Amino acid sequence: MRHTVRSYRGMVTAPHHLAAQAGLDVLRDDGTAIEASVAVAATLAVVYPHMTGIGGDGFWLIAEPDGSVHAVHGCGGAAGAADLALYAGHETVPTRGPLAANTVAGAVSAWAAVLEQGGGTLPLARLLRDAIHHAENGVAVTRGGAEIAAAKGGELRGQPGAYAAIFEPDGRPLREGERLLQPLLAETLRRIGSDGADGFYRGALAVLLAEDLAALGSPVAAADLAAHAATRPTPLHTRIAGAELYNSASPTQGLASLLILALFDRLGAATANGFEHVHGLVEATKQAFLLRDQHVGDRAFQAFDDQALLDDAAALDALAAQIDPATALPWPRPAALGDTCWFGAADSEGRVVSAIQSTYFEFGSGLVLPQTGVTWQNRGSSFRLAADGWNALRPTRKPFHTLNPALARFDDGRTMAYGTMGGEGQPQTQAALFSRYARFGVGLQEAVSAPRWLLGRTWGDQSTTLKIEDGFAPDVYAALAAAGHDVERVGPTTAMMGHAGAIVRSADGMLEGATDPRSDGQVAAW
Repeated sequence: MRHTVRSYRGMVTAPHHLAAQAGLDVLRDDGTAIEASVAVAATLAVVYPHMTGIGGDGFWLIAEPDGSVHAVHGCGGAAGAADLALYAGHETVPTRGPLAANTVAGAVSAWAAVLEQGGGTLPLARLLRDAIHHAENGVAVTRGGAEIAAAKGGELRGQPGAYAAIFEPDGRPLREGERLLQPLLAETLRRIGSDGADGFYRGALAVLLAEDLAALGSPVAAADLAAHAATRPTPLHTRIAGAELYNSASPTQGLASLLILALFDRLGAATANGFEHVHGLVEATKQAFLLRDQHVGDRAFQAFDDQALLDDAAALDALAAQIDPATALPWPRPAALGDTCWFGAADSEGRVVSAIQSTYFEFGSGLVLPQTGVTWQNRGSSFRLAADGWNALRPTRKPFHTLNPALARFDDGRTMAYGTMGGEGQPQTQAALFSRYARFGVGLQEAVSAPRWLLGRTWGDQSTTLKIEDGFAPDVYAALAAAGHDVERVGPTTAMMGHAGAIVRSADGMLEGATDPRSDGQVAAW
């Protein structure tokens, strides 16, 4: 069991140690938590390319020293040519290949937006320095990265583009400890540092991206890149005992994350990690997912008012009343997949960042652009090929997103940033670690490290069981099964449960940080 890290001057947590270190170095250079987080985001794109990249999307929540909380969504919409006619003959949008690469990548636009509002002074080239170095000089492949590359190589190496040349230079997936070199991505990041993030969408770099996408068969065109801009929606928020919770608005599942905790707050569970705790959160998850899957998507196409529900105590009471404290609601429902990187940072001024970015599936669409080394996301493969209804494909429409960073402001002055990778598991892991820490007083690192559960499908798995790690008391497994849960024991800690992390800033300025032993992460502090 790792121990909670504490410091006062600054802190970064990320699922890869080199990314955490890159962020800390920015803080040491008098950068803000926002600037440090951009450095983390860029470095993760290089050292964790199976999980994230600049060809994906990103969502940010920022708690300012004055008490305000604001959001930035770097979320790309569907290409203008991505209509139902393009997918004639398909029952679903492919998850790999050119037709899967059907939305604009918004992550870089989010970097620009948060920096524009953040008040920092460091040049973008400085923030990207470590990412460029690691791309150009190489990074050692992690065990998790090697396992994913080996498992997914068969469906990736045949895709058009530069995947095989970069990630299988010797005709096979790179193994743990071997050096991954990405010189094309290094040059792309260097261009962004010198020309600005806007060049990704409307400059010389955008020309190269559009040329590659067209040559590889993606519907995303130069006009789609040029039309894209990050947005600043008001974060969703809800009140529970002792704290105000924040999360990202549609098209993300932030509503579900907040609902789970709001409903659980009404259930009165007595102890951490017992039957009442796990059963209560699982049943709250079911209620939240049922509502999410009916209503949440692109706000331009969504009539449902997320915040109105979160503000309606009577409606939340009614939802909580639907939870049987002794019996599981029959399940399954279709599950959302996705690989992701959450990261957080805090600075000495009191600013706290919670951010998450992703290319959706491992290595996204599998298209690695040959002039830029950018791996393009497949987030738009979640669209339904339907004439109308929830998440139906439309040109310019933003797809439903599993990504959702979380923040909390406690009545005693603490601010908490927390989150995880894991698609459908994100709200569940957020609820587990937050409730352990905030409701039951479990230490921050223990709250992250302790055994977890996942309701629903995981990557490549069609089962919708309640998957649960070893480490709970034996009677908990028996009680869950007796209550009607389809319990599946999955052994010791596993990356299936996500790569979580958290930072808490106390009113006196003390910072506490945690990272997930299921990841390659680190808390970097000074």
